Amino acid sequence: MQSFFSTLLLIFVIFTQSIKAQYLPKNITHKDKKYAQEWVDSTYQNLSQDEKLGQLFIIALYTNKDEAHINFVRNLVEKEKIGGLILMQDDAAREIDLVNEFQQRSKVPLMIGMDAEWGLFQRIAAAHKFPWAMTLGAIQDKKLIYEMSSQIAEDCKRMGINWDFAPVVDVNTNPNNPIIGNRSFGSTVDNVVKSATAYFEGLQDHNILAAMKHFPGHGDADTDSHLDLPVINGSLSRLNSVELAPFRELAHKGIGGVMVAHLYVPALETKKNPASLSYEIVTKLLKEKIGYKGLIITDALNMGAVAKRYKPGEVDEMAFKAGNDILLFSDGVVEAKKRIQQAIDNGEIPEKRVEESVKKILLTKYYLGLTKYEPRNPENINEDLNNETHIKLSQKLYSNALTLIKDDKKLLPLNCKETYYFVPLEEAPYQTFLDQLNLETTVILKKPSEISTIPANSKVIVGFHKDNSTVYKSFKISAESKTILAELNKNQNVILTVFGSPYALKDVDISKTSTVLVAYENNDDSQTAVEKALSGESTIHGRIPVLVNDNIKEGMGMDLEVELEKSEKKK
Repeated sequence: MQSFFSTLLLIFVIFTQSIKAQYLPKNITHKDKKYAQEWVDSTYQNLSQDEKLGQLFIIALYTNKDEAHINFVRNLVEKEKIGGLILMQDDAAREIDLVNEFQQRSKVPLMIGMDAEWGLFQRIAAAHKFPWAMTLGAIQDKKLIYEMSSQIAEDCKRMGINWDFAPVVDVNTNPNNPIIGNRSFGSTVDNVVKSATAYFEGLQDHNILAAMKHFPGHGDADTDSHLDLPVINGSLSRLNSVELAPFRELAHKGIGGVMVAHLYVPALETKKNPASLSYEIVTKLLKEKIGYKGLIITDALNMGAVAKRYKPGEVDEMAFKAGNDILLFSDGVVEAKKRIQQAIDNGEIPEKRVEESVKKILLTKYYLGLTKYEPRNPENINEDLNNETHIKLSQKLYSNALTLIKDDKKLLPLNCKETYYFVPLEEAPYQTFLDQLNLETTVILKKPSEISTIPANSKVIVGFHKDNSTVYKSFKISAESKTILAELNKNQNVILTVFGSPYALKDVDISKTSTVLVAYENNDDSQTAVEKALSGESTIHGRIPVLVNDNIKEGMGMDLEVELEKSEKKK
């Protein structure tokens, strides 16, 4: 009898997991599900084989390229019955006009995707930038991440975007990772899962599909997969406990998509195929062993990791055979469709595979409301994507991420009656920070060449201002800056603020630095947040999300409470 009930329980668990794994809108009814299935079945039956195959492809649309590119995309959408677009750089109004046009011409609504990990700014320069994932990983109140992704969802809807290819759930265990780094929430599974859950729920609760990436885990790579094929040399035990763990946990939380990486993982793949082209990894591991039921999409098929090794069309066929539902950024749609159809005709791919993937795609499109698509208005789009709401939210996020590593001499908060010196180091702008500081207290700017003129035992704010122009910029601190910091530490009371990755401190000696604050990024919002924290107007309670070195470990950080008098005065 006990074994009977155990079997029933197992069946129930599997059944409920399979339901939750496929994206479902909030508050969906049984009647809604019935209508959705009827639409999917009817639409599928009315598609030709060529149209069914077209649903498998999402191609790129750039508005910073010439009209020949636009016409190329237009022809593919119309002639090859493409299933969707990924919007790239960079004119939001033009993108809206083209999406409206293409949606109107498409027999089946197009799925519109975008890489918007830190908001639409990732592709549209006029939009507002939200913090990178590593910054978010330092935030202890994960509800704030939900608030951010909810705003990203609203921005996506304003553009006619249905799918944000985020969040990154790679556990960044390699400080020298050239492609993930700041895009990861951290170096521990628990923090990555909690942060990623808040992120994807903020999207999907507002009817924008999410995609966890880059399966089976890109965090320990030391090669950029845009350029070549990284190798992840971990044991099966290590992969299960670290790389695969976030994907396994999130797979049954309702996240609607997963993106498969171009990685070679010897412990998981016996035929030396990249993960994205591996039947063992996509079908056997992700679909069967983990039991994931949502949409499975490749990473971009034009990336060097696979494009160097396989011909356009060939790589698409291999990816579909591996078990992917959607082929992203194909460089050879026409050839790919021919090859996939030939494989079907030869019995290498069962027709059921096409039906499985296309029906999953159609069902997701229905649930995202694409059958009731309303054209978007491009008017005022840049203002709608970058306004006071975005700025306030961004500054709140940076404020909550700030991490105080040490404050040995209790130099914080700043005393408005005292004079401070400010020495900006490294390569990036700092003026917003300096201007804000001068509103609260007297701050004298000193160039690195002028530090000998600072009176002994002064209070000196040193800023490591790293380039924030892209997520991939080097975090390393120059030998010159390290020398200047060491010199100031000899006879000054130093407050070091790192406007960059915590990895910047990997080989910096801070043992004699009184106060060290990590701000994670260098931009106007982060600089404003730091000034308010230093002045005692906002609480500091972030925690380092990654292992930096033997002295700076994940979870490190001190709380510094707000000065209520200053906070009230500001209100």
